[in-house]
Amino acid sequence: MIWIPITIAAAALQVARNAAQRSVMGGAGPWGATLVRFLFGLPFATVFAAIAWWATPGAQAHPTTWFWLACAAGAGLQIAATAALLTAMQRSTFALGTAMQQSGLPFALVWGALLFGDHVGPMAWIGGLVVTLGLAALSWPRGEVVLRRGAVLAGLGSGAIFALSANCFRQASLAFDPGHPVASAFVTVMIVQAIQTVTLTSVLAVRNPAAIAAVVAVWRQSLGAGFCGAAASGLWFTAMALSPVGPVRAVGVVEMPIAALAGRRLFSERLTRLQIVAGVVTALGVVMAALG
Repeated sequence: MIWIPITIAAAALQVARNAAQRSVMGGAGPWGATLVRFLFGLPFATVFAAIAWWATPGAQAHPTTWFWLACAAGAGLQIAATAALLTAMQRSTFALGTAMQQSGLPFALVWGALLFGDHVGPMAWIGGLVVTLGLAALSWPRGEVVLRRGAVLAGLGSGAIFALSANCFRQASLAFDPGHPVASAFVTVMIVQAIQTVTLTSVLAVRNPAAIAAVVAVWRQSLGAGFCGAAASGLWFTAMALSPVGPVRAVGVVEMPIAALAGRRLFSERLTRLQIVAGVVTALGVVMAALG
């Protein structure tokens, strides 16, 4: 069950990364802010991978064709999902954008069962449904919350795509060195971020060089986002190498109250009483999914 505290730590780091990315989105746009987590995360991911590999006696590399395919597919899907998440946050609020992203939980259960043969119990499926309902209540606009066009579609789309990319990353980590999940996870993160950095930098260099310039101009904030992103990804990949993606994503919903607190402190955002109740219901679903 060590994957549970690992997941909680990953969720906290992910909130910090999202907040740092959002702070640079004004000048760089969603794709420039997406590049931040990869470009500035790659050096940290490389250091983390080297340390993990050095500290793991007996680790052996198995870079099979399936490993490379899973890395490439997951990398591309995560780029699209990250941009969708940042767009949802820009068109709604930080906390609600994060809440809509958590729709990745039921999607993770479905993708894992249908495409990758994961086996989870009935309680996990019921918990996933409860979490989904709670998140739907949290995401519903009310009061001073304004959702601009496309916010819900972007938020739910990011959850679905993040879930599929997470399953790809799980397959890649298991393929590289199934006997040493921590070392395998951090090496997978390094390779994935290298693919993402080269791909997105090349695209932006041709289509939107101003976004790259904007990212470089705020390199101090970008370094923070890169560090948190690389650390969070390494812990997410480790947890997913130890458990199917569905239960990991369920425990990862702890990101939601952390994001709410961060949104209130950093961006002066508030949740209503009904949203707080929905959060409690969601927490119940999280427990059910984790135990299932």
